[in-house]
Amino acid sequence: MQTALIETVAIALAAYALGSVSFAVVVSTLMGLPDPRSYGSNNPGATNVLRTGNKLAAALTLIGDAGKGALAVTLTALYSGESAATGFDAPLAGAMAFLGHLYPLFHGFKGGKGVATAAGVLLSLSLYLGLGTLLTFGIIALFFRMISLASVIAAAFAVFWAWSLFGMTPITPVVGAIAMLLVWRHRENILRIIRGTEPRLGERKA
Repeated sequence: MQTALIETVAIALAAYALGSVSFAVVVSTLMGLPDPRSYGSNNPGATNVLRTGNKLAAALTLIGDAGKGALAVTLTALYSGESAATGFDAPLAGAMAFLGHLYPLFHGFKGGKGVATAAGVLLSLSLYLGLGTLLTFGIIALFFRMISLASVIAAAFAVFWAWSLFGMTPITPVVGAIAMLLVWRHRENILRIIRGTEPRLGERKA
């Protein structure tokens, strides 16, 4: 029992450390671009990196941030021998990698909003869960042309999809925690949406 607890704590800490690697900062540094925390939205994520005009850097950031979430879940599932969807350690690892992205140990606890990392976690926990959430995101983004609104609504629907697919197994409260953190990180965007000042795709941020 004690050994299992120690292993779970070690997995959680390792996943947090993995999530704490900010690919926006790493890629920008390696490619000689400005620190993404110093311009635009000051958010170290793919969307802000894209403001430099460097599409490759933005793509690498997106892949890296999504990949670290998926890697945390996949490696934990392989190590524990549990199903990623129905076990406990793999969903926990995904949540901790997501937390690491939001509050990274290696970057002064100032991280991104977590959309790409959350997508990587959900897809690796369950392909159906991930695809259902991405479909929700795509529909909202297409009709309203606001990434922030699409992210918040997709987060809420992720909880619905998790509960519909798996009931109250560990994956559902974990997805719920990720969704609440993602909505919290978008609180300023939500206020701008309410005020009607949130920029849409193709518009420059005031």
